[in-house]
Amino acid sequence: MVQSSPKSLVANIFSAFGATRERELGSSWIAQLIVQWINTALIAAAIVLLSEILARGSMIDVVEYMTSTSRPGLIAVGVIFLILAFTDAIIGKAYQSVLFVGPLLLLPAFFSGQKQLFLSDPLFPSDLLFGRQIMELLPAMVAAEPMKAVGLAVASLAFIVALFALIWKSRKVFPRLNLVGRGMRLALSFPLLAGFISLMDPMAFSAVRDRLNIVPMMWDQKENYRHNGFLMAFAFNVPMARISAPDGYSQPAITDIPSDRVPASFYSGRQADVIVVMSESLWDPTRLTSVRYSEDPMPTIRAATSGNMFSPEFGGMTANVEFEALTGFSNAFLPYGSIPYQQYIRRPLPSLATFFESKGYVTKAFHPFQSWFWNRQNVYQALGFQQFRSEENMPTMDKRGIFASDDALTRYIIKEADNTEAPFFFFAVTLQGHGPYEEHRYAKNTVEVDAPTLSDAPTKTLATYTQGVKEADQSLKMLMDWAKKRRRETIIVMFGDHLPPLGEVYTQSGYMPNVVATRKASVPTMKREHETPLVVWSSKRGVQKDIGSVSPSQLPHVVVRLAGYRHPYYTGVLGRVAERYTVVDRHQLIGRNAKSQADWSLAGTVDPLIRDYRMLQHDVMFGEGYGLPRFFPEQALRLQPNS
Repeated sequence: MVQSSPKSLVANIFSAFGATRERELGSSWIAQLIVQWINTALIAAAIVLLSEILARGSMIDVVEYMTSTSRPGLIAVGVIFLILAFTDAIIGKAYQSVLFVGPLLLLPAFFSGQKQLFLSDPLFPSDLLFGRQIMELLPAMVAAEPMKAVGLAVASLAFIVALFALIWKSRKVFPRLNLVGRGMRLALSFPLLAGFISLMDPMAFSAVRDRLNIVPMMWDQKENYRHNGFLMAFAFNVPMARISAPDGYSQPAITDIPSDRVPASFYSGRQADVIVVMSESLWDPTRLTSVRYSEDPMPTIRAATSGNMFSPEFGGMTANVEFEALTGFSNAFLPYGSIPYQQYIRRPLPSLATFFESKGYVTKAFHPFQSWFWNRQNVYQALGFQQFRSEENMPTMDKRGIFASDDALTRYIIKEADNTEAPFFFFAVTLQGHGPYEEHRYAKNTVEVDAPTLSDAPTKTLATYTQGVKEADQSLKMLMDWAKKRRRETIIVMFGDHLPPLGEVYTQSGYMPNVVATRKASVPTMKREHETPLVVWSSKRGVQKDIGSVSPSQLPHVVVRLAGYRHPYYTGVLGRVAERYTVVDRHQLIGRNAKSQADWSLAGTVDPLIRDYRMLQHDVMFGEGYGLPRFFPEQALRLQPNS
């Protein structure tokens, strides 16, 4: 029975695209096919256009992307057209694919746009691995902006209901495809899609891809997403979980890497206790020179400052900083956007925990949140920690907002230390400083903030954050005062994992041009937007001065050396790197002479020191482990089967 006129809103919507019964188009199946393909192409163009608007957050550069012959916008439209045609053939209805394919493509674009409001990178495929983390942080987001959260929840529910209603009601609206129509769609789409997929390996050269102006820029993801568009750049990042060996990687190449001339076992160390605290979003708010404070919010940290941590991240991705600080390996040698804790740590790896355990230390990790967060439960086990104290096995702690306070965590660490007779290595990740920084997190903000250039909301955000910094500073003082009374030497290291996500505080104060940090800029700009405080202090030797601005991957070198030990990797390989470079970043190397090598990884030749560093990291993380016995003897013993 033929429906002569639309009887529902759904029918009206799809009739506007010519989505009427095939017989209403006339007796010519060719005419029907042409109209349907034109409509499918228009739908594909609409999906690509909308995805770019959502991902970019504006119309800036969208028109050029869609129309310029030097950009692959039209190619993206063609690929989406093929996907829609293929899906229509499988379903057996023209146009119905849009209800399945559309949300799958547009929702990631929307989330990418939202991510860039808080962090400095677009959405990567690896971000989908920690959706559970985002869900766990929703209470904090709701507390910060409850009305926006309610609106988003209502809109999400309405979208889901509307989508299912459309799918259900559209069954009688979309034209049914006969076998010829389905066959022609499959014959066109399948081979072309298969051929296109073969072009999407970003590490392989393709003349065809170059002709189409599709240029994978894995070293600069912002430009990658800008030039190729969200959908294509996102697809390029899917294979990044596959790690290829550096050029020249082999057992002889690892054997040729020089190691420490003196055996590590020769140095017994001082058996000093070591406590490393990675303080969530710890930063010096007095760097905002246009803002005045009633008092210094971090007097203890300032007096004990040893230098700065040059964080590879901004506003989030704590686990990536933690990975460097515990292993001495660098994110600079991994694909841009990857998360080692989620993707790559699938076997035992050497770390500060395994090193200190080999010296007879008790090793414990502390984090007052759930153990699955950032996959820490599995990662800490792989890194050799004997125990991990998390929210599940810690006593209930006082909160600041919904997060455990630094004071409560510090008191717990002190209690654990007092109950440990043997020398110990403790690694703690605080939680109190986590954003967003809602107005009423604290009963009273004791540091008054005078910010004439800030509007009301950013001023309240900064006031909340500054109070958190003060309490982090007080917790460090408590820890240091306790350590001074102990008989055994205690080494305390404290640093911030990244700058806090303060949003418009940065732009309105004139500190940064954008609400997120840049990834690639001059050395002064990068230091301004990526440096956090670093404290390295000993109860017997005092503050360790003039460490400078260093990458987190240099921390094991600093800690092992201060504890009085030698190690083939931590003081050998990392020590040689530290003599020449202070910062190893994926975009630039910063030398001891403050000179930088921008885009060093793209240069024709790489410093042999960095080449060896990268090759040894690959050997341990992904390769055959040729260097384990020589550079990580404690790990080689750990991996030996029990006799």
